[in-house]
Amino acid sequence: MTGRESIEAGREALESQAANASAGDLIDTADNLMAVTRFLLDQPRLRRALSDPAQRADDREGLARRVLEGKIGASALDVVIALVRSRWGSPGELANGVETVGVQALLQASAKEGSLATVEDELFRFRRIVDGDPELSSVLGSTGTEETVKVQIVDRLLDGKTDPVTVKLIETACHGVGGRSFDPSMEHLLNATAEAREQVLAYVTVASTLEEGAEQKIAAKLSLVYNYPVGVKVIVDPSVVGGIRIQVGSDLWDGTVSRRLNAARRVLAGR
Repeated sequence: MTGRESIEAGREALESQAANASAGDLIDTADNLMAVTRFLLDQPRLRRALSDPAQRADDREGLARRVLEGKIGASALDVVIALVRSRWGSPGELANGVETVGVQALLQASAKEGSLATVEDELFRFRRIVDGDPELSSVLGSTGTEETVKVQIVDRLLDGKTDPVTVKLIETACHGVGGRSFDPSMEHLLNATAEAREQVLAYVTVASTLEEGAEQKIAAKLSLVYNYPVGVKVIVDPSVVGGIRIQVGSDLWDGTVSRRLNAARRVLAGR
């Protein structure tokens, strides 16, 4: 069983609860799963014991129950038990698996409220704000800044201004998703949100604001190219001068004036 298959066991446990759970219930489950993730990361011996393939699944489950029962909700415990009973390639994979299902619980809560599109847009806008503020980017991206301090900064900035799920996802990015730093964590969460909406994201960089309807036309054309729904996030960057740059995953089309000028400079410099 691969790590991906093991995560599916946790997702299935979450799915079995989600139909009858409220958005608030799912957020509570997510909070519990994120707390377990932090606990496992702080307890390497426990993490190893709960993912040890040499131990019987029943023994790993028994240990998890002894440690966690009464400390987290029953729904979160069911998810953790499903994950602990699965096989993992390394102890770190187990912690990442718990975190992954925690993110899924938040996205399912957002889906219940019909706010996934709002959450996706708010994640993108906050990432752009951080990118445009060198001091804030340095603090949130620094490994020298305590994670609790990062969370406090985010909470002060976003208090009452965004969807609660948006705040919780950005708090998760402050801790680092799967060991990533802040910005890659935000990108990962944006992609996960788009996946929950059954889309992929295209980042479109232009020199000035697009004309009305242009974003929808780009999305429609890219959806035909990929044969899959594509959501467009527009980045206005005057430094590109003109033209358009489109990035979808690892695919990049760069038709900007700045790229052509840079190419011309390289050619002239080589003469």
